[in-house]
Amino acid sequence: PEDADIYITLRPDHRPTPDYVRDLRMKLAQEMPGVLFNFLPADMVSQILNFGLPGPIDVQVTGNNLDVSRRYAVGLLEKIRHIPGIVDSRVRQADDAPEFRVNVDRTRAQELGIAQRDVASDLLISLSGSFQTSPTFWLDPKNGVSYSIVTQTPQYRLESLDDLRNIPVTGTKGPQILGALATISRGVGPGVVSHYNAQPIVDIFANVQDRDLGGVSRDINKILKDTAKDVPKGSIVRARGQMQTMDDSFAGLYYGLLGAIVLVYFLIVVNFQSWTDPFIIIMALPGAVAGIAWMLFMTHTTLSVPALTGAIMCMGVATANSILVVSYARERMTHGDDAVTAALEAGFTRLRPVMMTALAMIIGMVPMALGMGEGGEQNAPLGRAVIGGLVFATIATLFFVPAVFCLIHGGKPNAHAAMPEEHA
Repeated sequence: PEDADIYITLRPDHRPTPDYVRDLRMKLAQEMPGVLFNFLPADMVSQILNFGLPGPIDVQVTGNNLDVSRRYAVGLLEKIRHIPGIVDSRVRQADDAPEFRVNVDRTRAQELGIAQRDVASDLLISLSGSFQTSPTFWLDPKNGVSYSIVTQTPQYRLESLDDLRNIPVTGTKGPQILGALATISRGVGPGVVSHYNAQPIVDIFANVQDRDLGGVSRDINKILKDTAKDVPKGSIVRARGQMQTMDDSFAGLYYGLLGAIVLVYFLIVVNFQSWTDPFIIIMALPGAVAGIAWMLFMTHTTLSVPALTGAIMCMGVATANSILVVSYARERMTHGDDAVTAALEAGFTRLRPVMMTALAMIIGMVPMALGMGEGGEQNAPLGRAVIGGLVFATIATLFFVPAVFCLIHGGKPNAHAAMPEEHA
């Protein structure tokens, strides 16, 4: 009851969404300082990555004593708020929500043939409706649409405590009013009650602004490590949400990138029947990694899952172009050219196919790298990683790979020089 959701739809020609969120955070806090504003993930990708949570950062304090966990979470929240880049930090389970407490006189209720269940059920129907206790539907014979029928006391008839006391309660000995068998008092209680693995938890939610999630995650983990000795007995503090998803995703992509390089190397070994030529081929990959890092740095783009996905894509194209150069150089050596001549000839001859392959990929990624279209800024890191990686990988393929080829095969005789001369 104390929350309200505001949905904002942007026009087709809008600026990046984070710019509007940044402006609204400042203006809303200045104009309404007594109201707490939180910006929930609006796009489908962020909602999936957050697993439905209202923020990418979720620090959970789990313990059987909810009051102790809440007090510790409030103290931990003050430390987390001082981390650069943290915004919208709050404890989700507020403990000061106003409430009315209905204390039933069980002796009096038993005399009237009314049980606690009857009181709770009638209160639920009057205040929230009968759909939860007894769902009822009416089928319109004209259009065939089913409509739910809900019985509920109108809001204008529940405007005071006297109206609440006059709510009818049905028992075996006839109906009674709530005020005849219960007393109503004011109090405060939790606005939200959450559990994880059947244990009560207190969540600290926060968003990130003008900083990458990885840097904020490292600072939060450092605070959790430094305050581990102060955790109450029986309580456990864990970092969940998108922080945990990010660590798992990055670990999987790092292993995937390394595994892709290793598998490609062994595949080339099988096809080339050599250990040295595949090593020369993958010498273009360090250039691709350098290009990815350079492009992300120049565009102020953080390392993310789309960027790592683009890196894996770039590795395949860079390896294919390097295979063109090395295979042609090996072919020239079998025709009698030395290593230097073969490398130069391979560079000149394979220049066109290498450039065509790289340019086709780079030009195709330009719209994505510019973040064009609705939500284009989410996939922009992928395009930028591919462009930067292929630019440097192409240069390495045409210059560095032939140089390594000359160094490794420079001391080997060519095929015709190794053959004995024939005498007439």
